[in-house]
Formats: sequence, C-alpha cells, structure tokens
Amino acid sequence: MDNLIKSGSLNEAVRYFEQLPLRDVVTWNLLISGHHHHGFPGQAICLYAHMVSQGIRESSSTFASVLGVCSNVGCHREGLQVHCRVIILGFSLNIFISSSLIDIYMDMGQFDIGLTMFEELREKNIAVWNVIFRGFCNFGLSDLIVGYFSKMKLDGVEPNGLTFSYLLRGCSNGRLSEEGKQVHCLTIKTGYIESNLFVANALVDFYSACGSLIDARKSLEIVAKEDLMSWNSIVSVHAEFGLISVALEFFSMMHTYGKKPSIRSLVGFLNYSSENRHLIFGNQIHCCVIKLGFDYRSVHIQSALIDMYGKRGEIKSSMCIFEDSLEKATECCNSLMNSLSHSGLVEDTLEFFGLMIDKGFKFDEVSLSITLKALSDSAFSSLISLKLLHCCSIKSGFESYNAVSCSLIDAYSKSGHIEFSCQIFENIHSPNVICFTSIICGYAHSGMGRECLKTLKEMIQKGLKPDNVTILCVLMGCSHSGLIEDGKLVFGSMENLYGISPNRQHYSCMVDLLGRAGLLDEAEELLEKAQGRRDPIMWGSLLRSCTIYRNERIGRRAAKVLMDLQPGDCSAYLQASSFYSQIGDAEASMHIREVAMARKMSKEIGCSFVALN
Repeated sequence: MDNLIKSGSLNEAVRYFEQLPLRDVVTWNLLISGHHHHGFPGQAICLYAHMVSQGIRESSSTFASVLGVCSNVGCHREGLQVHCRVIILGFSLNIFISSSLIDIYMDMGQFDIGLTMFEELREKNIAVWNVIFRGFCNFGLSDLIVGYFSKMKLDGVEPNGLTFSYLLRGCSNGRLSEEGKQVHCLTIKTGYIESNLFVANALVDFYSACGSLIDARKSLEIVAKEDLMSWNSIVSVHAEFGLISVALEFFSMMHTYGKKPSIRSLVGFLNYSSENRHLIFGNQIHCCVIKLGFDYRSVHIQSALIDMYGKRGEIKSSMCIFEDSLEKATECCNSLMNSLSHSGLVEDTLEFFGLMIDKGFKFDEVSLSITLKALSDSAFSSLISLKLLHCCSIKSGFESYNAVSCSLIDAYSKSGHIEFSCQIFENIHSPNVICFTSIICGYAHSGMGRECLKTLKEMIQKGLKPDNVTILCVLMGCSHSGLIEDGKLVFGSMENLYGISPNRQHYSCMVDLLGRAGLLDEAEELLEKAQGRRDPIMWGSLLRSCTIYRNERIGRRAAKVLMDLQPGDCSAYLQASSFYSQIGDAEASMHIREVAMARKMSKEIGCSFVALN
C-alpha cells in the first residue's frame, strides 16, 4: 500500500485496502495520509470518520495526519471534534498532536487558546515554537516575538531556518529595526544567511520594510543571481517605496539574466500604479500581465487589478475582472468591496458582503473590516445590523483580529454607543497603536476629551508611541470638550515628545479649538503660520467661530478669503451670507446671496433618517 501511494497509484491502493482481510490503524493511517498528500482532504476526513465508526482506536500518527488536513483546508469544526477525541484518548500531552492543535486554533483566530495550550506543554520542540512564531506574525504581535525567542533559547531549543524567517518577518511587520539587526547577526553566526534561501529573502524584506534599501541591496548580493525570488523581492520593494525607476532597472536586469518576473513583481507595479494614479503605466503592466498569462491564473494579480481600476474610479472594469475570474477568491472579493467603498458606493459594499454569505464565498478579517466601515458610513446603519455583524465576527473567530476589533470600536462609537467600543477595547489581548487610536477617536467623537487624554497617557505608559492620527484625535477630543489648555499642551509638545511635525489637519483642529473658545485673534495668528494657510476648511472653521462670537473684524477677512478660495462653492457663500446677517449687515448678506444665484449655484438638499423600533 505504501509503495502504491508513493508511486501515485491511489486508486490501486484503495482497491488493495478494500481486499485486506484485516485493517488495522496502520493501514487506515496510510490511506488517510495518502488522500491528504494527493489533494483529497475531504475524502481523508471521511475515511477518518469511517475508521472511528468501525471502532478502531486512533494512534498519534492518525491524529497528526487528520489535524494536518483540518489545518491546511480550514476545516475548523472537524478539527475541534478531533480535539475532543484527543482529550478522550489521552493524547493531550503529545507534542506533535499539540503542535497541530495549536496551529488550528491560531488559524481560527483563537490566539489566546493556542497560547494557553502552548504554555501548558511540558516539552517544546522547534516545530511547536515555529507554530507560535507564525501566530505572532499573523496576529501582528511583533512586540512579543523577540521576547518569546529569548525564552526559547533559555529552554535550550536551537532555532532553524524557518524560525529565523518568522523572526525577520515579525520584525518587518513591526518595523523593529534594532531587533531585526540582532537577528541578522544570529543568522550570520549560525550560517543560515548563506545556506537558506528563505532566510536571505526574509532579510531583504526586513530591510526594505524598515526603509533601509541600501541594506536590502547588500542583502540581495548574498543571494545568487539565479535566484528569482530575491530579484522579485527587490523589484517589489522598490516599487512599494515609489522608486519606480530603480524597480524598472532591476526588472530590466532580470530580463537580461533570462529570468521571468513573478507575480510579486507585477503586483508591486500594479500597487504603485494604484496608489499614484499612474494610469498609462498601470495599463502597460496590465498588458504585460496578459502576455505572461498571469491574468487568469493568479488570484493576487486579479486582486491587484481590481484594486487599481477601482481606485481610478473605473468600477465597471473592476467588476469585469471579478466576473471573469475563474475562482471568486476572498482576496478578489475584498478588493472589489474596497473599490466600491472607495467610490462611495457604501450600500453596494454591504449588498456584496451579503451576496458573499448567500453564495457561500469565504470571508476573512479584511472582509469584515471593510463591511463594518461601510456600515458605519451608511445612512441606513442601525444598532441591530451592527450587532449582527459583530455576532458574525465572533462566530467566525475573527473578532480577536485587531483589524476587526478596531472597525467594531469605530462603528459602535459612530453609532453613539461608546460603551460597547470600550468593552471591545478592554478585551483586546495586546492593543497596538492603531487600537489605542481607534478608541481615542471614539472618545473624541463622543465629546469625551478627558478620556482621550487619559487613554493617551495609558498608551505611552505601555511603551507605545502615538502617531500623527493619534494626536489629531486627542486634539479633536479636546476641541469638542473645551479643554483649551490641554489641547495647547498636546499640540505644543508634538515635536519635542513624539517627533511629529504638525500638518494641516493638526493646525485645522487647533484653529477650531481656539475658535470655539472665543480666542479668535490667537486662532487667526495660528492659521497664518499653518502649512497651507490657504486651506478653506481652516478659514471656514474660523468664520463659524466669528459668527458665533460676532467678531466683525476677523470675520470679514475670513469671509472674503473663504469666497476667494472657493468661488464655485455654494456652501462658502451661504456661510459668508449667514455671517453678515448675524452681525447685522443685511445689505452685504443679500448681495452675496444674489451673486450665488447669478452664478446658478445650488446646495445639495440634506436628509435625515429616523429608526423606529
């Protein structure tokens, strides 16, 4: 049987198995693993179920094979049932079986359960450590990966090439420059940098992710010119950083060496075209994709093409590529949903997610995150629909993913239920900067400035560094809560404490904060210093404050500048007319309205929805 399976004669092996007078666990194991290796996971699971129904007791090899099948094809429910059998038959402490179980729970998104099982193991080999390291990478827990590597070394377990690949990937994801360099030193000492192709490529990716392209090129020199993977890595990375001329130079050198570009290079070029709205270049790469025959074979290429045309506003082209794809993969569905959402087609995004569920398409944490964002922006959003999506994320095991948690925090806060946002944030295992920013933004929208400042303090105490969005949300919270001095303190310390230079949004928020407090001279002075001081949003904010406080001197200047900046915008003229009316200058107010009418300006009529229980 073993020889038949190894030679690829699976049907012959099945016939031989059926003719056996005695079928023991060994023969069942051979047949189950044979179906798995030959690409028939469903039959492998059915064979296992039939074996158990025949009263044959599983061995450790049986569990290792079946759990491997469940992990590879995402049969999580079957994996949980097998776990019950593992416990009943007393195999819980078997390191190989435990490793497969941990892998399944990690794949399900149940990181806490997987980590608890790992900690309970009496003995840990390199395979189970690598499963944990992969989990850290997939869950974005880069800050934990280095600490657990130190624990592994203390346990006397020696790393292998796969370990270093995961370590470098974790350092890439978290932009852990110093830690990654230390891992680089270890790979040199252990000899893996030259002997293991995957480690060398991970090193190229690490330095590229950290923005050190010179070191990335030096790392490339270690790898043989014949290695296609590394060349594609360097092309993709330079395209990602916008260095398109250098990327094309390496791309040309690949052709010189007679190497065919891989999907990764082409996706890098398509993503560059998508981000920079480079239409002609994007079309040229699409032609190249068709010539090389990647347009129908690669899910990643199709996904990148859908995204590129979607960001250009060509939704019909995105839809055509999606409809023509042979496999409606999750990545393609996500790209189309993102394109619809990017084009403001919020209701279509929600409808498409419903279609995915009805058609039985698989979805992931990205699908849920996009749908939650669309729901929070929808005019027809309700607490019931939000809770349904929340339940969907819990049942599918994706609630523990930071992307989904942050989207839920944002959606609940926008719907006016900040208490649910707080509960979700408190349940996050290891919140990162984005998680803290999401809850601070929620507090800001709810006018809870004190909580914004308190959460910022907690974030810093945890060793996390706020980014420009975090500071913007804190300033917004201070503005909505009237915390003038606190807002000034945060704004004034941005560069010194956090190394963040204020941008137009920060200045705009401060102008709003000072204006709300009636400090209009100070607000105008700050506006004049701001980057892009011809920004209509800032002048509009200042004019609103002048209207409230009836400051004629500054308001007249703000009204004139605002109308000059937006000569075709009806709302700017209406705001200026309202200001003049408020200060008692009816003639100027009427004149501005007459000008707007003469220019045939019209304002879009707003509408409101009321949800009835």
